[in-house]
Amino acid sequence: MMKIRIKGNTVRYRLTRTEVKIFCETGHFEEKTQFRDKTFIYELRTKAGLEHLDANFKENTITLYLPEKERERWGDSEQVGFQHTIVSASGAELSLLLEKDFTCLDETIEDQSDNYPNPLANK
Repeated sequence: MMKIRIKGNTVRYRLTRTEVKIFCETGHFEEKTQFRDKTFIYELRTKAGLEHLDANFKENTITLYLPEKERERWGDSEQVGFQHTIVSASGAELSLLLEKDFTCLDETIEDQSDNYPNPLANK
């Protein structure tokens, strides 16, 4: 499952191999968390005309936008991810990070069979 990490004014998405493949083929990938009476959605979409990552939050949904030109090549490239900081009208900075999910180097009980091999694993 696509992971989201929010810490202060930083939002990070991490995608497994299959998720990156689906996103690169369709231009969209999302996950949902169901609360009692509301659903929180976090999604990744492509958007034409962008130069960098962008984001929006409305109707209980965080949408991270990747420029269309980046989607076309990301899945088959060695590029780990994308990073950009956007500034709101009030001047607050929001750091965005989108990356491929690598296997952890520590022992974890999480299924990591679809994660990318960690480049630090053989060092």
